Amino acid sequence: MRIVQIIDSLEAGGAERMAVNYANALSEKIEFSGLIVSRKEGLLLNQIDKNVSYLFLKKTKKIDIQAVFRLHKYLKNNRVELVHAHSSSFFIAVLVKLTLPKIGIIWHDHYGISQDLSSRKNINLKLGSLFFTGIISVNSKLRVWAKSYLMCSNVIYLPNFILDSSATIEKIKLSGFDNKRIICVANLRPQKNHKLLIDAANSIKEKFPDWTFHLFGKDFQDSYSDELKERIKNLKLQNTVYFYGAIDNVSSSLLQCQIAILPSLSEGLPLAILEYGLNKLPVIATNVGEISKIITSEKEGIIVESNDLTTFVSAIEKLIESEKCRNEIGLNLYNKIQQDFSEKIILLNYILWIKSLSTFATQNR
Repeated sequence: MRIVQIIDSLEAGGAERMAVNYANALSEKIEFSGLIVSRKEGLLLNQIDKNVSYLFLKKTKKIDIQAVFRLHKYLKNNRVELVHAHSSSFFIAVLVKLTLPKIGIIWHDHYGISQDLSSRKNINLKLGSLFFTGIISVNSKLRVWAKSYLMCSNVIYLPNFILDSSATIEKIKLSGFDNKRIICVANLRPQKNHKLLIDAANSIKEKFPDWTFHLFGKDFQDSYSDELKERIKNLKLQNTVYFYGAIDNVSSSLLQCQIAILPSLSEGLPLAILEYGLNKLPVIATNVGEISKIITSEKEGIIVESNDLTTFVSAIEKLIESEKCRNEIGLNLYNKIQQDFSEKIILLNYILWIKSLSTFATQNR
């Protein structure tokens, strides 16, 4: 089996990390595993395994003929059978399939705003789906949407999985007091609802002034980012809430924290929760997306309703007050992720599904 992943960039986002995860994991399981980045490199470049074949297309516009030719040459020279296209990278995959009709295309849907999909329309994607061999949806709602809207019948739900990246070099020392840190890993986007986190930090500060909040994720330097920073300034939380931006590897920072939170308004199946669990951290998250499929009971974490400040604060206080509770919840979540969201389980299902695709088998006889 010869498979390449295609992604637009290597910035530290969920879709980008999954493209790297699949390329790295498959490099140990199939004959050829490649990773192609079309538009922009980034922090995740350092996490690509040495056994993964890598190509940067240097795409500069939506229809970049030179990039398509570079992709065509790479796929042909490496006898690639299947292109696994993540998110919007399906477009260049379809263009190159017009020149290499025997290539199969798997499209991976990472859409994160899955609370209401009724208004999600994309005519280019719909037309492009005529060329898809199969579709992977990262949550069950996206699978239902794909089956009803797109023109490809082979749709599977495969949850995200996480790889241990603790060996990555970058390590930083967090501010605040040891054993009194709360972490949130989420790019600074409105749907991640950092405003709830800041308001919670303001409440926690009154009762537990030594506890601090540590935020990791890309800062887009936009109005949302400005509003968050102004809110922190107005509430005098400069020594309570710390921003670190996007970093190459957050694992070393997770090891310095005691509680992990995700206050999102919308999600798919967030990698952050899996990463928290892999590091045995107790998690407080909002009841959005597929989070309740990861945290299925209070023994595995605390789920609160979206934007419910009172309950969110109460959950944080509960974990602050009980180290025993923190340790038990963190261990239970770790065991759950090892059982249901491990690389081994997801990759096994992925490979079995690919082998079952009749169109893929027909194209590559």
